[in-house]
Amino acid sequence: MNRLAAILPAANVLVDVDASSKKRVFEHAGLLFENQHAIARATVTDNLFARERLGSTGLGHGVAIPHGRIKGLKNPLAAVLRLSQPVPFDAPDDEPVTLLIFLLVPEAATQRHLEILSEIAELLSDRELRERLKIEPEAAKVHELIANWQPLKSVA
Repeated sequence: MNRLAAILPAANVLVDVDASSKKRVFEHAGLLFENQHAIARATVTDNLFARERLGSTGLGHGVAIPHGRIKGLKNPLAAVLRLSQPVPFDAPDDEPVTLLIFLLVPEAATQRHLEILSEIAELLSDRELRERLKIEPEAAKVHELIANWQPLKSVA
């Protein structure tokens, strides 16, 4: 199992999310983490915005990896939101974003956090998979595509 699948419950995958801006997307993610994991939505959105102020988490190709450190969180958690309409995200290619993979990590997370981010970036750099994730109509199938994906084996 890849690192993302290990921290991504099926209930944290949503498709056709109606959000008109980056702010609304972050609020939606905050609500999801609050409802599914009892993490205060304000804590989630505040941390996502704090990280975003350092630079956009938009990668290009219509995808972004918003992430934040959450005080009191014991283990990393992820969520996937696919939007019904793209929103501007200040991505390097100026393309608006429709697919977001959210990552919340414990406040003190270091190497593991970077390894998960790196693996998510690798997953999203797989053009065929990325395009399937953007169009698959069923949330369960999106989760399955992510769960079945295997990263390239490191030689280190």
